[in-house]
Amino acid sequence: MSDLDAHLALTAIGPNHLRAEVPDGWQQGRGAFGGLVIGLLIRAAATVAADPSRPLRSLGAELCGPTQPGPADIFVDVLRTGTGVTTLAVRLVQAEEVQAHAVAVHARTRDPGLQWTELQPPSLAPPSGLPLGAPDEAPVFARHCEFRPVHAPLFVGGDEARAEGWFRFKRPPTVRDAAYLAMLCDGWWPAAFSRLTTPRPTATLAYTFQPLVDASRLDPEQPVYHRARAVAMRDGYSVELREIWSPAGELLALNQQTFAVIR
Repeated sequence: MSDLDAHLALTAIGPNHLRAEVPDGWQQGRGAFGGLVIGLLIRAAATVAADPSRPLRSLGAELCGPTQPGPADIFVDVLRTGTGVTTLAVRLVQAEEVQAHAVAVHARTRDPGLQWTELQPPSLAPPSGLPLGAPDEAPVFARHCEFRPVHAPLFVGGDEARAEGWFRFKRPPTVRDAAYLAMLCDGWWPAAFSRLTTPRPTATLAYTFQPLVDASRLDPEQPVYHRARAVAMRDGYSVELREIWSPAGELLALNQQTFAVIR
């Protein structure tokens, strides 16, 4: 069992009440790696929805505060269950404060024949020919990850906020689901770093996620290709659009994040 399997494990405490043990050693700034926190919210929603025929289609989350190592209580409210859609609200609480919350939309398949991707796949340089690399300022959780940058200049005052490269967890979880995809989306550093001239602390405030494949069929040993652009920056807040692709050029998930650049 991977460490991530244990870190994403949930214990039932009561009706729609679960508990997680947030690990030490997975910090990102003052709190835990945001992808791990989002993964816990996704796992909790799926546990309560309890319907494999209605997988997660979309998630909107806010990281209200830094989640600390130690126990965290997760509460799930079923907002509505209709004929095709189940909508759930999830909140993670520590010290009687909400540190993260999300609304998860689970829905059945409507028409399996309606499929297309208008985004053009990236030009995929083979990961085996690229060196490993991560910023000197990488957060603590990055030691559990492998980065192979393709286009990710840092703090060069460049004219585009873009980041691309291969990413994987060194010890991926044996259970690969929407939570795993959400963590993959969050592993890379902000694309805005290529336009900044010096390192600046950043924090994710809002996280929107659409899984597009059944993650259980992914090869855990294969990295995913991360492509991101920070399309706008105003008043120290950036909006970043992220995509992750398989080595075969299949779009796996989409992610939009709002980052705060801290002074």
